[in-house]
Amino acid sequence: MSEQTQNQQEPTDVAPEVEEAYPAAPEPSEALRALDRLVGTWEVTGGAPGSVTYEWMEGGYFLIQRVELEQFGQPITGFEVIGNLRPFGEAPSEHVHSRFYDSQGNTLDYVYEIDGDTLWIWALEKGHPAHFKGTFDADGDVVDGEWVYPGGGGYPSTMTRVGGE
Repeated sequence: MSEQTQNQQEPTDVAPEVEEAYPAAPEPSEALRALDRLVGTWEVTGGAPGSVTYEWMEGGYFLIQRVELEQFGQPITGFEVIGNLRPFGEAPSEHVHSRFYDSQGNTLDYVYEIDGDTLWIWALEKGHPAHFKGTFDADGDVVDGEWVYPGGGGYPSTMTRVGGE
């Protein structure tokens, strides 16, 4: 057998203990795939004007949001990684979580959900009193809603798709 043929042999069977430690990745969840409606670039108006862009990371397990906004007179730039949590060797989380990183060194955690035409973004955990609730229009190109903060201070927010999909 030539050296080249030896290097092209079929791989051997994987030991059961290795397969158990490294199970095949599950498909991205339906709850995560529902966020495909966000893919593209959006102009944001209301209490934090600017633009955001959503795009899938290769593999389809994470949605990346890039943000350039102004909130309460401060420029906010950053990015957010959105997906199901899946610590090594564990099953994916029930909910779609995210972590936002901004140019001021802040990290903010959220939970995303699309229920019909309603987009929910809760701070920290599903059902948290600090949240965004918005509704997609019939074409899916406008999301009109409001950020709500406990004790007041929330604001209206509308996203209008200006590119991609």
